[in-house]
Amino acid sequence: MTISRRRILQSTFCATPLLQFGPCALAQPGEIARIITGFPPGGTTDAISRRLAEKLQPGYARNVIVENRSGAGGQLAVQSMKSAPVDGATILFTPMSILGVYPHTYKRLPYDPVADLIPVSNVATYDYGLAVGPAVPANVTTVPQFMDWCKANPTKANFGSGATGSTLHFLGIILGRAAGIELTHVGYRGSASMLSDLAGGSLPACCSPVGDLLAYQAAGRLRVIGTSGSKRSRFLPKVATFAEYGYTDMVFNEWYGLFLAARTPQEYVQRLNTAVAGALAAPDVINALALLGMDATPSSSIELDAMLKIDTERWGKLVKSTGFTSET
Repeated sequence: MTISRRRILQSTFCATPLLQFGPCALAQPGEIARIITGFPPGGTTDAISRRLAEKLQPGYARNVIVENRSGAGGQLAVQSMKSAPVDGATILFTPMSILGVYPHTYKRLPYDPVADLIPVSNVATYDYGLAVGPAVPANVTTVPQFMDWCKANPTKANFGSGATGSTLHFLGIILGRAAGIELTHVGYRGSASMLSDLAGGSLPACCSPVGDLLAYQAAGRLRVIGTSGSKRSRFLPKVATFAEYGYTDMVFNEWYGLFLAARTPQEYVQRLNTAVAGALAAPDVINALALLGMDATPSSSIELDAMLKIDTERWGKLVKSTGFTSET
């Protein structure tokens, strides 16, 4: 794994204890920090952002607010960081896909994930799940059984995801091809309407974050038949992974990370990293993430940088293999 010279220099600074800060440090009386998200209030991203904001004050800044800049599938929030001040007061909170997958699914992006941002810390990680609803016979309880059903019912071999061009879209396509069938993708704008259609019987299956499926599974409105992690999800311990079914290349997860604007002094990066690690160690934060099917996974700046590089390269190859093209 090759890590840029800039990141190596950053990691050198990260190794130095930063117990005192200069006159420009944050957390002076009256200071305000902002966490920018690319999604509207009420969703998972917003909920995690607000929990973090609570924990980062008053230690990191006296007041930490959440600013929702929704639009273009999260792109507007990332774009806003290009003009953000480099004082550590403007923080981007985003899922990996907007930085690691979008460069391969959009012809033109208004930002460069590497040149415009500095990684700070991973926040949370979660697995994907494949679920079927009442449109699929009740005796179909495993991924191989679902693939056999699709082969026997090719006109019904459909699956949904919360967005066309998302990791979940590609997950279903890749899984179908690994099983030797073509699954037809049905794109939605978010998971709410998709899960409603799945539970109502008008959509046979879907790929979704595990956390979005838990309540429906508990209520018996759908059946999760496979998960994407390297081991079984602690939230669905009775559900086998894709790898257990023999799809050994189908090991995926998604993560949320925090980033600052490019050229932000390293002292701010490290200071925020330390504050986030403390926040993610709090039992109430760990429990709140668990309710969303997520694990708190703090990291160093350089570890997050390496994660993004690996995922960007991997998803680039996967997207290309599907033949997906974007109009924008």
